[in-house]
Amino acid sequence: MLTALYVPADRPDRVGKALAGDADVVLVDLEDAVAPDRKRHAREQAARLLATITDRNVQVRVNDVRTAAGDADLAMLAGLPRGIGVRLPKIEDADTVRVVAARLPGRALHPLLESALGVERAYRIATADAAVASIGLGEADLRADLGLPADADDGLAYPRSRVLVAARAAGLPAPAQSVYPNVRDLTGLAASCRAGRRVGFRGRAAIHPAQLPVIAAEYAPTEAELAAARAVLAVEDTGAAALPDGRFVDEAILRTARNTLRDARR
Repeated sequence: MLTALYVPADRPDRVGKALAGDADVVLVDLEDAVAPDRKRHAREQAARLLATITDRNVQVRVNDVRTAAGDADLAMLAGLPRGIGVRLPKIEDADTVRVVAARLPGRALHPLLESALGVERAYRIATADAAVASIGLGEADLRADLGLPADADDGLAYPRSRVLVAARAAGLPAPAQSVYPNVRDLTGLAASCRAGRRVGFRGRAAIHPAQLPVIAAEYAPTEAELAAARAVLAVEDTGAAALPDGRFVDEAILRTARNTLRDARR
């Protein structure tokens, strides 16, 4: 996955456009994008819109499962096709993940860590159940929990590294970046994606379709990276070797080159 798009479940027109669009994953949102007095309506719309979806990568972000709204969301999801994943916000412990896995057997779970406690328990959450397919950060809530300014990234360096290491240690794919909240600042989005890619994130969630091409472009390997990867793989069967430009090639370098070509195919 390189791109994911959040759409509010109570806007069936937007959900329909997203399902027909270019995002790798459609994130149908019952939580932050839906006003409190429209939660039930959003749930009903999601049940109707997703009842027959089997050929599209879709996840539903439910409300906090410790609340009545979250509980109702899980009950609704039990009736949807099993290929639809569940995005779990505000997860702070492995037990909560296991409870959801028991209620929704055979369904991929995607916990979001949005507090200091959740970040500290990242590996436990990532390994809570075989149903966990990814973990990620919810950075707006995490900033608030840590007391960080809304535009400050310095204080998120450790949580980002923590979730990246925990995911890979658990055998999960590298996490996707959290959303970039300014939908008009595409230049800032591009710079943020480049920074995220350098530290190990793979792909990003968007809150507006205009952000998708920027995310896709910044996370796709460059022509120079592809050429370098192909040069490395050209000596794959020779064992440890040095390329004409002086780069030393061993199995770790080969793995990186394979990952680059894999990302390009995506």
